[in-house]
Amino acid sequence: MTKTTEYKASQPFHLLIPAAGNASRMGLETPKPYLKVNGKEILRYTIEKFMNFSGLQGVSVVINEADIDLYHEAVSGLDNCRYIIGSNLRKSSVYNGLNSFSNVKDKDIILIHDAARPMVQCADIATLLDTMSKTDAATLAFPVPDTLSRENEVVDREGVWAIQTPQAFKFGALKAAHEQFKDDDSFTDDTGLIRALGHEVQFVTSSRQNIKITTQDDLEMVTAMMGNLTETRTASGYDVHAFEKEASSRKFILGGIEIEYSLALMGHSDADVVLHAITDALLGSINEGDIGLHFPPSDMKWKDADSAVFLKEAANLIGQRGGDIKFIDVTIMAEEPKIGPHRVAMQSRIAEIIGMSPSRISIKATTTEGLGFTGRKEGIAAQALATVQLPVTN
Repeated sequence: MTKTTEYKASQPFHLLIPAAGNASRMGLETPKPYLKVNGKEILRYTIEKFMNFSGLQGVSVVINEADIDLYHEAVSGLDNCRYIIGSNLRKSSVYNGLNSFSNVKDKDIILIHDAARPMVQCADIATLLDTMSKTDAATLAFPVPDTLSRENEVVDREGVWAIQTPQAFKFGALKAAHEQFKDDDSFTDDTGLIRALGHEVQFVTSSRQNIKITTQDDLEMVTAMMGNLTETRTASGYDVHAFEKEASSRKFILGGIEIEYSLALMGHSDADVVLHAITDALLGSINEGDIGLHFPPSDMKWKDADSAVFLKEAANLIGQRGGDIKFIDVTIMAEEPKIGPHRVAMQSRIAEIIGMSPSRISIKATTTEGLGFTGRKEGIAAQALATVQLPVTN
């Protein structure tokens, strides 16, 4: 997972996410945590917010046993996550989660956060953690701004707060509260439990954006908000391959197509400098290293491999992040062969591999006026720029 900003937590903490309920209130077959917004599960958005913090010790997700496959798909590629089997009752699920910790001390901090609150702000989480230096319990909350009425009687809204999550506790205090009231199902959240045990709960004013997805309207609102939370990244890729010293049976592949030429390019795969440069640019846009990291030339699996495989995987990784490739610009540096006659075919092939319009792929070529290794016709170089739009995760 790529961290767009890393927050230094004032103290270490553990995260517990109850996500074992069903989607009955929304009338959906897929449970809320696994609904996708912009191609990514709500649960994943939620977890990634906390993974921006250096003090995170681990993520524990309490799930329904029937959702194990959905859970694994949602957290694929995320480190330091585990699951615990819970129940349809939130209180019981949290209790199961607390009982699953073996090496957590009473004074350690644990955050409880709703799986269906993906819009929580990292700055609010940081303030909540700071507050825990002087209390045993704290929660994000928002002062109710609307006029309230019970039937025809106006309710004084002074001091009335909408309780949100995450809620933060000293582990020992929260577990003691659950032990004390384990047979009482009247509590709707963990702050109620901790108060019943005699602890004061500090309120930390949070953003109103921290919506819990409960209804279809909530989902539509969060989807609209997430649609605006994107950033545009531009990354570059560069690759060079030398021509063979003499003709062989290898094919000369460039831009994903075979071109008639007297010599082929040397390389462990098919040595397609254009696709390699694009692949590196795409990987760079999501901070995923380079082509050699994912497809090491020391691995014989990739010997003579079609570079379309590399490019397709880079595009898939962007898709898994909810990203969208907006434009690709390639400059090929070569004295020979002439690129112009093959430009349209290259655009079409690259578009086919990535799954985008050829009009969003620019192929240009230049010589180096007889200078350098390309000028001496010893090889070909390619430079690529990729523009990618990605959801903002913090």
